[in-house]
Amino acid sequence: MARLKHLVTPHSHDSADRVDTAMETSAKGLRALAWSFVGLLVTAIAQLAIVLVTGSVALLSDTIHNFADALTSIPLAIAFVLGRRAASRRYTYGFGRAEDLAGVVVVVLIAASAALAGYESVRRLVDPVPMTHAWVAMLAGFAGFVGNELVARYRIRVGREIGSAALVADGLHARTDGFTSLAVVAGAAGSMLGFPIADPIVGLAITVAILGVLRGAAREVLGRLMDAVEPDLTEHVERTAAGVDGVHAVRQVRLRWLGHSMRAELDVAVDGTLDVVAAHAIAHDVERALTAEVPRLTAASVHTEPLVGAGEAHGSG
Repeated sequence: MARLKHLVTPHSHDSADRVDTAMETSAKGLRALAWSFVGLLVTAIAQLAIVLVTGSVALLSDTIHNFADALTSIPLAIAFVLGRRAASRRYTYGFGRAEDLAGVVVVVLIAASAALAGYESVRRLVDPVPMTHAWVAMLAGFAGFVGNELVARYRIRVGREIGSAALVADGLHARTDGFTSLAVVAGAAGSMLGFPIADPIVGLAITVAILGVLRGAAREVLGRLMDAVEPDLTEHVERTAAGVDGVHAVRQVRLRWLGHSMRAELDVAVDGTLDVVAAHAIAHDVERALTAEVPRLTAASVHTEPLVGAGEAHGSG
């Protein structure tokens, strides 16, 4: 009876190698976060020391953002650790969603950095303070660009390897920080040419750039929380499932990201004259094809429906 129940219900086979792969990707993500945290923290501390010497508000804005960017590694690291925990009777899908919740913390930190940078820029615009040692600020801007770009490349590369949209987005965030560091160079150059308000103006420009990053990050995070996926991905799942022998139609494809892994649920129509064992075998073939062909898909629940008449399917219960 237990075996028959397994055959007739929608199912998903989670093999040990998939668990090992999930653990391996989490470990890669944690390593990327650790090294990028150290790199950004060193960059931000060096910039802060130069801010104290030069009084550059543009450099201060960039330094604040770099500190915030380094701190985003902490909630993401916590999420990666939580995501490695096994599913329980209470959290039946596991803890991968913690990575998406960490994205909310990242968005809040970006928003806070934008608010503080904007405040300091306006304050210095109303009450300008001459920049000293502008050439030092220029060097700091270049250093900030190099540090952020190295971190960005590392985060993006690892994020794409393990399928973590949060880590890729955080890498793009670091890359944007690198270009805003170059804006510090423009502010210092303006100060050297006799335009002291160039520094706070560039600080405001950096604030606008941070708001641009905030918009993109918020859109990505909210999309994940609402189970959004790219339509092309849904079509890929439909085509792959439809190409399996014995599948006559694919219906009700549902996909959701859980951190840096994805699950699928779908209905497939099969010959109504097949017995339960044969229908189960087709469902199993669909799952194997999907997990092999669709990147980051770790599990699929496939429900079979008997095809009756000319392309009409009815639920099998």
